[in-house]
Amino acid sequence: MSREQYNPAPLSQGGNAGGSSSQQQTTGGFNITGASNTFEDTSRPVSYLCGDCDTKVLLKGGDAIRCKECGYRVLYKERTNRMIQFEAR
Repeated sequence: MSREQYNPAPLSQGGNAGGSSSQQQTTGGFNITGASNTFEDTSRPVSYLCGDCDTKVLLKGGDAIRCKECGYRVLYKERTNRMIQFEAR
């Protein structure tokens, strides 16, 4: 079977499709994964920098990964402004 002919099974809200043990549900713009208890904000756009023309590109979850100015497909995620502290031994 070729890649183009493959159709994955649709995910159902009530049961597990394909026998996977991790459940995923979407609540108010957040993806909640049952196995790792992580929250991802899917409604807020994330800013990237184009690798060719250095334009700031804002992308949401389902947008195509492409610069809106030049069409280049290599985008770099901008560094966060939050204070992050790691504990080293």
